[in-house]
Amino acid sequence: MVVTTRVGVRRNLDGEQVRPLKLCIIGAGGFIGSHLCEKLMWDTHHSVLAVDVYGDKIQHLLSPGKSWSDRIEFYKINIKHDSRLEGLIKLSDLVINLAAICTPADYNTRPLDTIYSNFIDALPVVQYCRVYHKRLIHFSTCEVYGKTIGSFLPADSPLKKDPAYYILKEDESPCIFGPIEKQRWSYACAKQLIERLIYAEGAENDLEFTIVRPFNWIGPRMDFIPGIDGPSESVPRVLACFSNNLMRGEPLKLVDGGQSQRTFVYIKDAIEAVLRMIENPARANGHTFNVGNPHNELTVRELAELMTDVYCKVSGNPRPAVPTIDVTSMEFYGQGYDDSDKRIPDMTIIKKQLEWEPKTPVYDLMESTLTYQHTTYAQAVKKAMSKTLAN
Repeated sequence: MVVTTRVGVRRNLDGEQVRPLKLCIIGAGGFIGSHLCEKLMWDTHHSVLAVDVYGDKIQHLLSPGKSWSDRIEFYKINIKHDSRLEGLIKLSDLVINLAAICTPADYNTRPLDTIYSNFIDALPVVQYCRVYHKRLIHFSTCEVYGKTIGSFLPADSPLKKDPAYYILKEDESPCIFGPIEKQRWSYACAKQLIERLIYAEGAENDLEFTIVRPFNWIGPRMDFIPGIDGPSESVPRVLACFSNNLMRGEPLKLVDGGQSQRTFVYIKDAIEAVLRMIENPARANGHTFNVGNPHNELTVRELAELMTDVYCKVSGNPRPAVPTIDVTSMEFYGQGYDDSDKRIPDMTIIKKQLEWEPKTPVYDLMESTLTYQHTTYAQAVKKAMSKTLAN
């Protein structure tokens, strides 16, 4: 694919010319990071110091001879123990921290790694930003909200339908987690604590910061397919799990009946929101933003049905006779799993501050994503299955 940059004079939401920035993006090689780097290379004059352990998903941006080649540098760095990170942050105008362990299956089986990755490993990034007076955009999670107030009401309570009991607001909603023995909340607690630390650095030491709470960003290059570009024994997030099942012709596993409700936003819509945060510091500094699409709400069971329909369309495969099976959370995740009932974002703050709204309907984003999944992985999955049968 040949891509040329589409860059003129960029202006922010207040009509001011945007000067080129040097961004240190930690976690640049992941799903969100790869799409953000694409946007920055193709549509802006900004430059990127790309930090990650892996660079496969941005390799197409790192190849020499591109019109943007002098604006992106890749540094293979594990931020746990590499002194180069401080120097890269010192060189930058803005730091974006995407690094995290963020796969639910890991929260139970690797709670210590989850806590260290999302809190301890993020501390030096915050401290360097404070010391060198660098602006920070930190990626948190919608999971910091935990359970909704409505989840504690009786099942037949009419208040369960009242948005006040389930819509999640950045500046009002409480963060309600399960018992300590439910290690599923190790991720959310670590993310909430680093949010509180960043907020405190802003209050006490004038750190310029923005916190992003993503609500299920979906699109090409999301996650991994076990045994293809990730460990065979690992369990990715729900979309990649379902994609893997569909490509293998297996029933999609619905944990506890698939009754949890989620909202889904297209990655390209979400990246536009992040670009507005980057280029509008006066509007974004000091704020926490929900970034999601409340109009794309589905239960996990409805998600499975939609993905099955869309995948049959893009692949040409017949609809499976048994599309789904129910499993318990104990069977699928093991001891210590817990979940929230709904995650539906309030969009008032981001609409007011950044004039941003999502555009892509759920069917369209799913068609784009599953077309990519099928094109990228289906043959490799088929080959892996044939090899397994032969053995």
